[in-house]
Amino acid sequence: MSLTRHLVLPVRRTVPWGSVGAAGAAGLLFTALTRTGEMAERLSLDLLRAAILAFAVGLAFLLDDPARHTTAAVPTPRPVRIALRVALAAPAAAAWWTAALLLVPPGARPPVGDITLEAGAACVLAVTGAAAAVRFSEVTRPGPPVAGGLLTAAVLAMLFWPGRWALFVPVQDERWAAAHDRWLVVLAGAVILGAVCAVEPLRRRVRF
Repeated sequence: MSLTRHLVLPVRRTVPWGSVGAAGAAGLLFTALTRTGEMAERLSLDLLRAAILAFAVGLAFLLDDPARHTTAAVPTPRPVRIALRVALAAPAAAAWWTAALLLVPPGARPPVGDITLEAGAACVLAVTGAAAAVRFSEVTRPGPPVAGGLLTAAVLAMLFWPGRWALFVPVQDERWAAAHDRWLVVLAGAVILGAVCAVEPLRRRVRF
């Protein structure tokens, strides 16, 4: 525990706050557009989802670490190092989401619990993607490919995802509740996969 406390400051310095902050600013710009007119209010759900995607793309850079191969030999296991980065980013993410919701006019704001579920699932998916890239490759900056994959997956899902399993539906759609049951499954799956990917890879035993 003492070692973990001593790691907080060094880890905080290596977190790519610039990428996360730029993505958060872009997301807040999307939500601020909901205040620019009646038509924008009608598009508030779409703009809020665009903001979520923008911030999730920023979180894809959370595990970027140019010194990854240098720090791999430290006694603190990888799950702890990843958990520290997530814990440091969590308050900033919560503050950003609160600001994003408050920027949307109350009358145009979608159900907070449901849209928060979407935001949580998207953000966890982004970090899980980065953890998977670190787990199964030697890259030191998983952010760019994971961000590109996340954007591509979001566009393909909106265009080609089967209607009976729809995730992106309007508030008035009768499938709204069922869609958010599916979002809950996505969130749970992302958490489980992220936990698995955070584990140190097993070393192959050398046979003599």
